[in-house]
This record gives sequence, structure tokens and C-alpha cells, in this order.
Amino acid sequence: MTGPGMIADIFSVAGKIALVTGAAAGLGREMAEALAENGAKVAQLDRDPCPDLGPDTLTLQADVTNKAQIEAAVAQVLARFGRLDILVANAGVSDANPALLHDTTDDDWQRVIDINLHGTFLTTRAVLRHMLAQGQGKIITVASMWGLAAPAGLFPRPAYAASKGAIVNLTRELALQYAPHNIQVNALCPGFFRTATRPRTAEAAAQMSAYTPQGRIAHASEIKGSLLYLASSASDFVTGTTLVIDGGVLAR
Repeated sequence: MTGPGMIADIFSVAGKIALVTGAAAGLGREMAEALAENGAKVAQLDRDPCPDLGPDTLTLQADVTNKAQIEAAVAQVLARFGRLDILVANAGVSDANPALLHDTTDDDWQRVIDINLHGTFLTTRAVLRHMLAQGQGKIITVASMWGLAAPAGLFPRPAYAASKGAIVNLTRELALQYAPHNIQVNALCPGFFRTATRPRTAEAAAQMSAYTPQGRIAHASEIKGSLLYLASSASDFVTGTTLVIDGGVLAR
């Protein structure tokens, strides 16, 4: 029999050590807060300064595209906490100048691929070495609903779509590679969210709301429950999956 206390334990991350990239703002900020609020010790990493989350927080300033900085950051987490149980590979950007592919510049394309895909590769590789030695771990990549469908029906973002689609399949590959080692690898695929860094113009918000079956944009805090599910023991038998939080867009 399972009682309320046992259910709370299943979804608990109390005492776990988590690293969240892109944690200074946006959904990364919400996910770092969710872990800290529920008892995890959080290492928050970003190129920009991160707000303080309390005494059990380690703040790291690093660029996910820089191998040396990422490996040094992971070493700092291990030196401070002794282990690393949860990685949220969230750092990412979208096309700076959304355009059809023939009008996409080399620089715009490379920036998105470097941060979204190469940054995820560098971060997960550095962390997996230690999770493998531990014999357990949770890796949560942050893709997008546009990693499973093309955004051009609403607005063209070729680099973003390509990078997030690659993250989805990288997640599946890692899930299979590390399933025998008790490491679960899953992807969060958010839809339209409103954050401080993505406030949305009235016109864009109206378009996105109309495109979403639930008829609205998600509040930033609505990412927290999905994140905690994948970070906790509630998802111990879940790996290689994509958890879509999109208000019904992909059900079309």
C-alpha cells in the first residue's frame, strides 16, 4: 500500500546534487528553483551571474561551448558536494534573426548549433563519466516541441529546429547506451512559455495562444512539475523518452 508520505518520497529530490545549465534566467531559473525548493543542493551554471538560491547552492560562471570551462565546473561541483546525481542540460538559444534557410547566415546557424547541441554534448559527456562511476544518475536534456515538429508553420527557425531535433535523438541514444548502468536520460520538450527573458509581444502572444489548443501560453513555473518527475525516483523506469509540455500543440 502506498500512502501520502510514500508518494512524497517518490517525487523528492532531497539531498540530491544537481547541476543546471542556463540557470540565470528563463526556464533554467525555474528548474534550478524547483530543485532547490524541494531539497536538492544545486550547482547553477550560466555565462551570466545567477541569483542566490541559498547556502546549499554553488554558482558557476561558464560557457557551455567551452570544454575546459565545463570540465572545470563539473570538477568544482564534485569538490564541493562529492557527487552529482542530476544534470539539467538546459542552456540554449534560438535563431537571432529567424529566416528561411537560404537567408540564414553562417554566424546565426553556428551560434545556435554550438550552444544548443555542442554545449549539450560537452556538458553531458563531462557529467556521464562521474555518473558511470557512481552507478546511477539522472540526465534531463531540454529540447523543445520544435524538436519533434517543424516550427515553420508559425515562424521559421531552421537552426533551432535542427539543434533541438538532434538533442531529442541524442537523448534516445544516450538512454540506450547508459540504461545498463542505472542512468536515466530523458528530454523535456516545452512549448510556448512566458518568462522574464521571453515576455512575448502582444502580437506574438496572440499567435502562440491561437496555435495552442489550450488557448494560452504557459507560465514559467509550469515547467517545475515535469522537471521534478524526471529528476526524482518517480521516473526510475523511464528512459529515452520525450516529455512534452505544450498545451496540446503536438496532438494536432
